[in-house]
Amino acid sequence: MNTVYEELKSRDLIKQIAFEDEFEKLAKEEKFSVYLGIDPTADSIHIGHFMPLMIMSYFQKHGHRPILLMGGGTALIGDPSGKSDMRKMLTKEDIDNNVEKIKKQVSKFVSFEGENGAIIVNNADWILNLNYMDFIRTYGVHFNVNRMLDAECFKMRMEKGLTFFELNYMLMQSYDFLKLFETENCRVQIGGDDQWSNMLAGVDLIRKIHKSGSFCVTCPLLLNSDGTKMGKTVKGALWLDPEKTTPYEFYQYWRNIEDASVNQVLRSLTYLPMDEVNRLSSLKDEQINEAKKIAAFEITKLIHGEEEALKAKQTAEELFENRQNADNMPTVELAKDSFVDGVIGLLDVMVVANVAKSKGEGKTLIAGGGVSLDDEKVTDIFKKLDLADFEKGYVVLKKGKKVFIKLVIK
Repeated sequence: MNTVYEELKSRDLIKQIAFEDEFEKLAKEEKFSVYLGIDPTADSIHIGHFMPLMIMSYFQKHGHRPILLMGGGTALIGDPSGKSDMRKMLTKEDIDNNVEKIKKQVSKFVSFEGENGAIIVNNADWILNLNYMDFIRTYGVHFNVNRMLDAECFKMRMEKGLTFFELNYMLMQSYDFLKLFETENCRVQIGGDDQWSNMLAGVDLIRKIHKSGSFCVTCPLLLNSDGTKMGKTVKGALWLDPEKTTPYEFYQYWRNIEDASVNQVLRSLTYLPMDEVNRLSSLKDEQINEAKKIAAFEITKLIHGEEEALKAKQTAEELFENRQNADNMPTVELAKDSFVDGVIGLLDVMVVANVAKSKGEGKTLIAGGGVSLDDEKVTDIFKKLDLADFEKGYVVLKKGKKVFIKLVIK
């Protein structure tokens, strides 16, 4: 592709663009900086950051310079977008620790070397030293409160009450863009489509002050066929940190996506050529599983490296062929003192292991023949595990054909 605009369009990675015709022209004629903001509210990024980071990588491949903005300042407020409750307030120490861990993860997507090597900035460097009265007098006059309250990012918070504290978030994010525009030739902000209102406010602020030159690009959200966000597992979010989501669990998530999601996942989260994406996406029935395996391997390789991707792939293949290899299987530790008189109910274990949300759901799974222990189907809903069952060091709990948990005693 000649330009990043054409590349992103070909992969359907663009949901909305502010001033699209101008942006298309800019992408043909100039090299510039583009930024993605990440609020370090956790010590790892998750699958929700994946697609914006992929877009960032395409900008770099086309000669533009990525800027990763760590929201060390804005995280003290917390983005209210899509939230019905106010976010937990973090200490500066928590935020600094999270920033350091996230820096390592973003290096999977962009290079910090070369003429257009990525840079990392922290908005705490300029936000924490702002004089509030000077800021409001200089920049607050450019924000219309009626328009702000009509923005999608605030609507859910309006039901329970939006605080003035949170209302400042849009101003701070807009100021970030202005700061980078003025100091780093940053012309474009990228993010998920749920950030459109905040990003558009930044574009608007720059254009009011400098008259032209700013743009924002949003990517579609990764959604299942029922409209829910992808990346939710029985353990919660799908994290990029291997300590939070193991490479095997990560691989299995993508291996088990819906058939309807194969095309979006391949074109959005891998670098496979579009001809190959279209070929794999056109496979039907059992053959579509080959496309899912390729998607799972390519995505796991990008995040965790080829060695871990190969391990995860091998483990999955061995498990599905009933040649169990527990080395890389997700592990759940059972406290020894949870065994009463040396035994523990399987239903309790299933809930602890997140195989079932409740004992009632566990009974239904067992009654339906969907639960096995060490490859023996369980038929007794009152089945108990004995400490002696762990003589080899672990017991494998299996739900259905795709969920394998290694149970160990701590």
